[in-house]
Amino acid sequence: MIYVVYGFIFGFMIPYLARKIGKLMPATMGYILLKLFIPSHYMPWSKLKDNKDYMRLFKRYLMRSLGWGIFTAAATYLFAVNFDHYYTWWYITFLWILLLLVEFDKRFMLLPDILTLPLLVLGFAYAAQHGTWLETIDPNFISYEQNSVIGAIAGYLMPVVASMFIVWKYPEAFGGGDIKLLCAIGAWVGAEIIAYIILGSCIIFALSCLINRKRVGPFGPSIVYATLIIITFLFGI
Repeated sequence: MIYVVYGFIFGFMIPYLARKIGKLMPATMGYILLKLFIPSHYMPWSKLKDNKDYMRLFKRYLMRSLGWGIFTAAATYLFAVNFDHYYTWWYITFLWILLLLVEFDKRFMLLPDILTLPLLVLGFAYAAQHGTWLETIDPNFISYEQNSVIGAIAGYLMPVVASMFIVWKYPEAFGGGDIKLLCAIGAWVGAEIIAYIILGSCIIFALSCLINRKRVGPFGPSIVYATLIIITFLFGI
């Protein structure tokens, strides 16, 4: 139950965190952490509540936060009960960063280094703890740490190579942030699974484009959705 509460609190804050980090960029991690919960300006609620435009935006923002809170609470609970309990907080942290990246990419069409790089570092740390997601390759053949490094390299190089064949028609098929996100995820899941995630994200993105009748859009959410589907299918209890 405690995971549901924590998940709802973090999910409720996702729209605020994405908006705040976006307004502070470009900035260092230290500066963002310092300014994250310090308002840049303050206006009394008595004045704001009389502003119809502000109240309309506030209600939309509140509903979005509630939606994220409910979804994140449910996803956090599923992660807590379906995966190895020894690594519960590793998995929850992984999930929360990915969901924050979804909101950020949808809002700003950007996957910032201040989120993808810590995710990469945490992936290497997870490998050092012999995380179970890296057991897809025999540890006697390739160690957890080696699988993590190879997965990160594969997550970086595979979309780069793939984009070389379609860059003439789709010059922004894989953005720099997308590649860094795949690199970070590769550090968590290893060399074998990252290939499935890349393929799955392309399929999800293509379906999204067909449904929405658009040829462009943020690719990060497709990567995250493919990752969550594949790891749940492969490692869920």
